[in-house]
Amino acid sequence: MTRAFGLIVVGDEILSGKRADKHMPKVIELLAARGLELAWAEYVGDVPTRITAALERAFASGDIVFSTGGIGATPDDHTRQCAAKALRVPLALHPEAELLIRERMQDTAREQGTAYEADRPDNVHRLNMGVFPQGATIIRNPYNKIPGFSVGHVHFVPGFPIMAWPMIESVLDTQYAELFARGSAVEKSVIVYGAMEAALTPLMEAVEHAHPGIKVFSLPSVDHAVHGRHIELGVKGPADRIESAYAALIEGLHGFKAKLGPELVR
Repeated sequence: MTRAFGLIVVGDEILSGKRADKHMPKVIELLAARGLELAWAEYVGDVPTRITAALERAFASGDIVFSTGGIGATPDDHTRQCAAKALRVPLALHPEAELLIRERMQDTAREQGTAYEADRPDNVHRLNMGVFPQGATIIRNPYNKIPGFSVGHVHFVPGFPIMAWPMIESVLDTQYAELFARGSAVEKSVIVYGAMEAALTPLMEAVEHAHPGIKVFSLPSVDHAVHGRHIELGVKGPADRIESAYAALIEGLHGFKAKLGPELVR
């Protein structure tokens, strides 16, 4: 069975519009480079009950899920606690995470020309960033050493893209390489003028039924800068099945006497 990939983006700043989400486009890009696709995404504000519910769904889904944001140690960071609650396990300071966080604090002290004081209250508080659900494994952070964590196939990374994206890429390459299908998926479509989606639906269903593993898609547009009102109608799936499915789609379109425009291959 093909594993599905999901994304959870946590943060009030996304839902309020203070920050624009950059994670979903980047995750789509990282997956596509490996012949994979994002199956679903969810946006959640900094509300513990909502975060917990989203994570419960993620853990129960069996999907490979990346969660971004909310794993810091400030009052509005709830993801670590919500993950533990969703799993019904306690939180604990991860020993390897503690070492990495202490390394980071020592690095910062050297950069600032000050002495590292392990027991200083703010340094003790920073160790909360390594408090993860019991049984978690760490995700190394190449930017500043402060790790993320994984529980099963749900992976938690910071909200900062400069940290999150290399961490997501590392998880993909070290844990899911066997799922990669670079170059195996193809998308082929045609611009269709003068047809309605409802009229084309039986054709789309027939092509999917006759070609297992192929998806037929329809993307209508009413004000495209080049093509005006049109439908981009196409098929996507394994490269070795795409041509026969596409040929069936084009043959079916001829019966509608619709005007066909450029073909697109991705």
